[in-house]
Amino acid sequence: MSESVSVVIPCYRSARTLPVLVPRLVSVLRDLNVRYEVILVVDGSPDDTWPAAADLAERVEGVRAIHLSRNYGQHNALVAGIREAGSQVVVTMDDDLQHLPEQIPNLLAALEGDRLDLVYGVPHVEEHGVLRSFASRSVKACMSATLGFRGARKISAFRAFRTHLRDGFARLSGPHASIDVALSWATTRVGSVSVQMSHRRHGRSNYSLPLLVRHTANMVLGYSAAPLRLASYLGFFVGLVGLALGVAVLWHFATGGTTVAGFTTIASMVSLFSAAQLIAIGVLGEYVGRIHGSGMGHPTYVIRERVGFAGPVGLPRQSSGAGARNAP
Repeated sequence: MSESVSVVIPCYRSARTLPVLVPRLVSVLRDLNVRYEVILVVDGSPDDTWPAAADLAERVEGVRAIHLSRNYGQHNALVAGIREAGSQVVVTMDDDLQHLPEQIPNLLAALEGDRLDLVYGVPHVEEHGVLRSFASRSVKACMSATLGFRGARKISAFRAFRTHLRDGFARLSGPHASIDVALSWATTRVGSVSVQMSHRRHGRSNYSLPLLVRHTANMVLGYSAAPLRLASYLGFFVGLVGLALGVAVLWHFATGGTTVAGFTTIASMVSLFSAAQLIAIGVLGEYVGRIHGSGMGHPTYVIRERVGFAGPVGLPRQSSGAGARNAP
């Protein structure tokens, strides 16, 4: 078992769930007999999530709170929390009580030894509806195909990894962060364990279908050159089709099958080539736009304030006695 654990939780519209989640989480971490800290990253939530998080950070030992200056997105909030972590292992989980704190020991147990650096908690059964689950699987398949991330089909927001992996994305910047892609830069020793999930108790997921599509586009265009290659393949394919059409037209003309070039053939060829050109230009435009956005210096996140930061708390019982803890 690791000597210290930092649990990072991005928080958005979770004023009702945090007072339930945090005590359960702290109880589990104390029972693990490790030094620990819980980092709540409030991602510009419009409700009372920040007052709830700040109150917990002031009252509960080992709880820290970060308030971002605006809503930057879940993965950007995770980057902020991970960079603040002061333990040997980082665990990330959602704030909606679907990820059970009691399942964290399963993740940490899988990290024992040197075989794995990153472990994902994969649910026994899908916790979302059919449409959302299909969209989520499609995103993972896209990551696997375009980013070369072999473990992409088993990723989830419930993960544990060795903190030194963050050195692999120390220079990550810009508004389109993806923790899973960034972690794949640092290690290939990735595994998964089966965990239990609970149903969402309050509200509904902030990851709607359009947001999943946008997140997929951000990952593919931000971390892969696959669309550029696909545009090249498309151009090559359309060129072959155009060549075949040209040969067919010349053959018909030479054999007397036609004496006047058909308008339909010409229009079809022009439309085909124009579509291929526009697709290629559009893909290039997306990349140029992102390069321009990066050059403008858009931040990954901006921290407005912190509450309760004093490092991990708690000491293993074998060295300090049962229940002994350091002051935060």
